[in-house]
Amino acid sequence: MFPPRGGIAKHESRVIVVDAGSAGGYHRGRMKPAPPVALTIAGSDCSAGAGLQADLKTFQHFGVHGLTVVTCVVSETANVVRAVHAVPVAVVADQAELLLDAFPVAAVKTGMLFSAGHVRAVADLLAKRPGVTLVVDPVMIASTGDPLLEPEAIALYQDRLLPLARLITPNLPEAEALLGERITDIGALEAAARALAVRYGTSVLLKGGHLDGGDCLDLLVENDRVFRFSTPRLEVPGSHGTGCTLSAAVTAALALGDSLPDAVAAAKDYLTNTLRHSYGFNAPAADPVHALNQGTVGW
Repeated sequence: MFPPRGGIAKHESRVIVVDAGSAGGYHRGRMKPAPPVALTIAGSDCSAGAGLQADLKTFQHFGVHGLTVVTCVVSETANVVRAVHAVPVAVVADQAELLLDAFPVAAVKTGMLFSAGHVRAVADLLAKRPGVTLVVDPVMIASTGDPLLEPEAIALYQDRLLPLARLITPNLPEAEALLGERITDIGALEAAARALAVRYGTSVLLKGGHLDGGDCLDLLVENDRVFRFSTPRLEVPGSHGTGCTLSAAVTAALALGDSLPDAVAAAKDYLTNTLRHSYGFNAPAADPVHALNQGTVGW
């Protein structure tokens, strides 16, 4: 199995936490210093291919301690979104406030926030914590084409949440919604990424996988510099969870102290391996389900 980036910790029968400070805390005895902490604020995918389940598996791979705030419970597989059950906004805010107060969170990732009320509550909390690195994956549409964000929430993303981010990671349809214009070819990709960076005052990782071509080109704009990440397009049955996995990997690498270009490079390598070594399931009463291999089976 491909080794987790942070290594594999040996289990002990007793663990006693004796301190928690700026370094994140440590354990008595032979235990290593506690790892960096990353928080995902996202929806729950019961098939575990996307959402906070994909985020946790990714954090584990990178050797980062993962925390979760559940915004929605989604009845879905890679093939269908059957229902979205929103968690009350007050419960979402309570989870986030508790974890941000109780843990030395180094980086936060937001995924599916679903409603204007959820976006507002999360933005209010994170605005009070400017020292926490924020990665915003503006989840709007599932890989099946089903909507995952109420239309009225887009304006709150634009006005309240995106300006707080260290990085935003839209795919092409999401970037088009945020810009209000079409992105039809690779030639328009860089202009769109630069426009997003200027409009929201943040770095942008614009994912170009929806464009045709033999390679998938993603562009990172940071401080007016452009970094290009190109990988061969892999012929796999599905891509459910790729956006969540990529943004979670960037978040984990940033929590570990990587520069933004290095974090994106590490995340892209990881995502490529999850696709290259992906697998599928057959069931007697349903269509085959494709899943990314986030280190579950040896690479």
